[in-house]
Amino acid sequence: MSPPSPHPFLDRPTPLAFAHRGGDADGMENTARQFRRAVDAGYHYIETDVHTTRDGRVVAFHDSTLDRVTDGTGRIAELPWAEVRRARVGGVEPVPLFEELLRDFPEVRWNVDVKTEAALAPLLDLVGRAEAWDRICVGAFSEARVARAQRLAGPRLATSYGVRGVFGLRLRSWGIPTGPRRRAVAAQVPESRSGLRVVDERFVRAAHAHGTQVHVWTVNDPRRMHRLLDLGVDGIMTDHIDTLRKVMEDRGVWG
Repeated sequence: MSPPSPHPFLDRPTPLAFAHRGGDADGMENTARQFRRAVDAGYHYIETDVHTTRDGRVVAFHDSTLDRVTDGTGRIAELPWAEVRRARVGGVEPVPLFEELLRDFPEVRWNVDVKTEAALAPLLDLVGRAEAWDRICVGAFSEARVARAQRLAGPRLATSYGVRGVFGLRLRSWGIPTGPRRRAVAAQVPESRSGLRVVDERFVRAAHAHGTQVHVWTVNDPRRMHRLLDLGVDGIMTDHIDTLRKVMEDRGVWG
């Protein structure tokens, strides 16, 4: 059973379905069109990433450069918004500003991977201006970056564990004592890493014992989705939004 939600971000019934980068199976990741497709499919949670442009605009984009998925080139941090806005994902869709996503999708909960230290303060500033604290969970591989987000925003901001926090939780699941732990509403983890399983029954049980949900990324195989849901995970992130919806419908937990 999932632990009681410590933050309004997680106040929906579990298991939660997350559209990873909006559901990027067709290569149109992190675009308003893809986010709209996920919302129209019934998704309430969307995972995305943020960077800042040279002039401080917060954009929803995964890579540090435009090169892989757009017809533009260059490092986002070194380009002004006026140039980034001309790039097209897949040659078709513009790179969205995160403030526009907050405005245009008012019911969506955004799980945000903050890719750079420079993006953190501008992100928190615009979330505050939009009064969207209940709709945001901030995560990053860097434990220090997420800890800084907590210091800047306080308990109004939901955060997940970074790598160190996940490792500590894994140790506790094996009965190995660890030191004081940072507060987090979720451990957002891969099913396995470097051939070692991260998510098993003991990990889920340890997380729940500490009031922490377990969200697993990025799961696209329906058999793996069923296995993880059988373990009691609280959320799954997927590129294949139609597949996850079908799995959850078959189990009677979609909605």
